[in-house]
Amino acid sequence: MADIRMAAGMGIRTEVEGGVSTHALTRLLAWLSPSFPVGGFSYSHGIEAAVEQGLVRDRATLIVWLDGILRHGAGRTDGMLFAAAHRAVRSGDEAAFAWAVERADILRASSETALESRAQGQAFLLAIRAAWPLEDLPRWDAVIAATGRPVAYAVAVALVSALVGVAEGPALTAYLHAFAANLVSAGVRLVPLGQTDGQRALAALDPITHKAAEAALAAPLDDLGGRAMAVDWTSMIHETQYTRLFRS
Repeated sequence: MADIRMAAGMGIRTEVEGGVSTHALTRLLAWLSPSFPVGGFSYSHGIEAAVEQGLVRDRATLIVWLDGILRHGAGRTDGMLFAAAHRAVRSGDEAAFAWAVERADILRASSETALESRAQGQAFLLAIRAAWPLEDLPRWDAVIAATGRPVAYAVAVALVSALVGVAEGPALTAYLHAFAANLVSAGVRLVPLGQTDGQRALAALDPITHKAAEAALAAPLDDLGGRAMAVDWTSMIHETQYTRLFRS
């Protein structure tokens, strides 16, 4: 039976099921919405180069490409670091959180994927501080500052999800879904595909997203790393691509 609690500081009743209160759920929906000002629309994660090379040319090849990213590339690496950061915040372990911040910054195969992660992470926390202030955020901001590194997008979302009490499973799955949806949107514009084909691609990726989240949550940190070499390659060649619509 659902646990009924009072939302902190809001004076409203919320039902907690599966680790997500309705109050926290609406926050997570807002934070991962395409309208949240992180500039996600300007990044393709190398898909623009993959289209240029003929590797992504229709809905089927887009699904295969994004499957690889989710299960073997940034979906796996960022998923594991998301879980590590979330667990560190929930347990109050500043050293473990700093470790996640540092690893999330250095584990980028190209300058453009590093830019994509850093710029969105910093923009995300900037918007949170300005419009959605969280009582404990300054403590973790100090930990980030002490590392001397910009915060990765996945770690930033893990941090605020943990602070509002969203369990790691739902939070990570929501993050990976938003990541996949943004890349589908890039594919729709680049291939190009129709909006219906875009939704079909997102529907096909839904079970893959859940499996990627489950795998990341269960994986030991000793196995941290990705193996999506074709994605890394397209991201690198995109840096010198003659005509570009996207920043990555």
